[in-house]
Amino acid sequence: MTDHEWLAERFEERRPQLRAVAYRILGTLGEADDAVQEAWLRLSRSDAAAIENLAGWLTTVVARVCLNMLRSRQSRPEEPFGLRMPDPIVSRADGVDPEQATLLADSVGLALLVILQTLEPDERLAFVLHDMFAVPFDEIAPIVGRTPAAARQLASRARRRVQGAAPVPDRDLVRQRQVVDAFVAAARGGDLQALLAVLDPDVVLHAEGGAAAAGEAAAGGGAREVRGARAVAEGALRFTRVAGFARPALVNGAAGVVAIGPTGQLISVAGITVVAGKIVQIDILSDPARLRRLDVSLLED
Repeated sequence: MTDHEWLAERFEERRPQLRAVAYRILGTLGEADDAVQEAWLRLSRSDAAAIENLAGWLTTVVARVCLNMLRSRQSRPEEPFGLRMPDPIVSRADGVDPEQATLLADSVGLALLVILQTLEPDERLAFVLHDMFAVPFDEIAPIVGRTPAAARQLASRARRRVQGAAPVPDRDLVRQRQVVDAFVAAARGGDLQALLAVLDPDVVLHAEGGAAAAGEAAAGGGAREVRGARAVAEGALRFTRVAGFARPALVNGAAGVVAIGPTGQLISVAGITVVAGKIVQIDILSDPARLRRLDVSLLED
């Protein structure tokens, strides 16, 4: 085995973990893969023998690349203003594929990723590295160009935002599925009262995809955010046509719904957060361009 082959083998062992780091920071799978690939290119051009802690070195490189990507987003005038929907990870309703397990470790639900997208780049990176991957602040500090104490403050601010806004879903997946199935059945039947019965009074719906498919039907004309049970329920009554194509799935490890059209095209993916038996958040992606980039091969019969 050559030195290059040995190094490539060590890198591949760490790829799933590096991809998980990048996905949490960036929220998009394609960009996460790009960041990991960039880390490999930098490793292959480095003196690997001089690297004492390969895992830590690679995590640092991936984090730096991700931070540059986040900052670049902010500088692009064409970047849409407002909430950026993360890429959902879609699995069969009967379980998560082993290859997806690392990406979804530590209950990285879609609702949490939505909140992470609202943080400043430095805050997001500090929170993800420290709170999710136990990276010490003295290692985070040089990545963000601050002191360890300042890096700690970044993570603390992010933590307060997350704890105050990201709902923690029920752990019982069977109960989640019962609530989600009741929501879909009520939408199909046009039953407003049944919809209200499963929605938390303060439910919030995020939708990305314009005025098509589930974005229009559930959000009422492509709105990015809808709040309140009645507003969400009334919007869901326009979801009836798409609800006919709905099928159960796991979305980021929680009970969710995908809508697949008669010709097999993916119409929408909905992550649904259930707390205490009520739906508190719905995150819908129906942007055709983004849906085409999702890997939904596991849903095929």
